[in-house]
Amino acid sequence: MQKRQKSRFLFSDRWLDRHSIVRNMEAFQDLIVIVLCLGLFAVMLIQLWGIAIAIMQPLDYKHVTAKILFVLILVELFRLLMVYLQEHSISVGVAVEVTIVSLLREIVVHGALEMHWVNTLAICGLLFVLGGLLVVCAKTPHMDCMSADTKSCPIVYRGGRERQKELEFQYSRQCDENQPLG
Repeated sequence: MQKRQKSRFLFSDRWLDRHSIVRNMEAFQDLIVIVLCLGLFAVMLIQLWGIAIAIMQPLDYKHVTAKILFVLILVELFRLLMVYLQEHSISVGVAVEVTIVSLLREIVVHGALEMHWVNTLAICGLLFVLGGLLVVCAKTPHMDCMSADTKSCPIVYRGGRERQKELEFQYSRQCDENQPLG
């Protein structure tokens, strides 16, 4: 009695081929991300027009600053989608940057003095955690490319597990040596 191959889908000879389904779904996801990018670009243009109009009227600094920070958030989201289109992986560092800018926008919009002390404490704690995560992402830039399995990753896996650890250590040491002296 012959066993069915594990790598093939149940109906691989027919129209339900697993590889073609995955390939088509990835193309559909790319199409969705492209539509999202176009939508973000349109919203950015509308916001820039709103900023131009707000500057022409009597200046409300809080309102204009909130609009500018919102455009910066949209730019970061656009960058996050571009990274996804290129690597098919979400960059943790860019996502953390978007979150930090979003939190700072909320502080500017609502005013740090007008917020309840519990909210201020919670935002400070979240900013502290996000800052730590950003430092970790900056110290280990190879983590994003390792998970994305991209060709631009500076770590090349040749050999076994020991060679992989040696390359990781060597890359980390090179990054530490390239840091500016403070």
